[in-house]
Amino acid sequence: MVKDDFFRELDSLDPDNAEQLDDFCRKHILHGIPHIFQNNEQSYFNFRCRIAKKYCVPFHEIYITGSGKLGFSPHKNKDFDLDSDIDVAIISENLFDIIMFKILQFQMSLKANRRTLTQHELKMYHEFLEYVAIGWIRPDKLPLSFQMSDLKQSWFDYFESISYNKSEVGDYKVAAGVFKSYFHYENYIVSGFNKIKKSRNLQGIS
Repeated sequence: MVKDDFFRELDSLDPDNAEQLDDFCRKHILHGIPHIFQNNEQSYFNFRCRIAKKYCVPFHEIYITGSGKLGFSPHKNKDFDLDSDIDVAIISENLFDIIMFKILQFQMSLKANRRTLTQHELKMYHEFLEYVAIGWIRPDKLPLSFQMSDLKQSWFDYFESISYNKSEVGDYKVAAGVFKSYFHYENYIVSGFNKIKKSRNLQGIS
């Protein structure tokens, strides 16, 4: 996808026609082969299967999003390069609930004063809960103490193990989050693109 073409198409959408924006997001983010796997569909399939087997979800519920999908970040207006991450979205209500059960245990420990958080950790945890409210688990937003004790082995170590030339994506860091459902994932993408469109309109770009 050419960046200029992307923004030209986004700018042309009718702001009063929500269906147009929905279809735009589906076409460019939810559909098709990601930029990182251009002309290498088999590797994309293998990469999805690798993660799907690890977390016991169907391979078609593994998506690459962000600049790894488009070839640029529309939010940062920055091309995909060697400093970019491969952002993975896993769509799984079951995995979402499994992780949230661990969060419940953590929350109960906080309530019982068996755990304490620094101000910075508390801020991160509140940010984490804001994402959970829209159906997205971002483990990178968990307090450090929780990351180290509960999720590091099962999450961060795994995605480190498929980063930097240790999987089909090549020499990039792989990061991932879990969406509760396809609806939550699509709604997040649509909301983000709608925000970009409104910002461009206010700046008089379109």
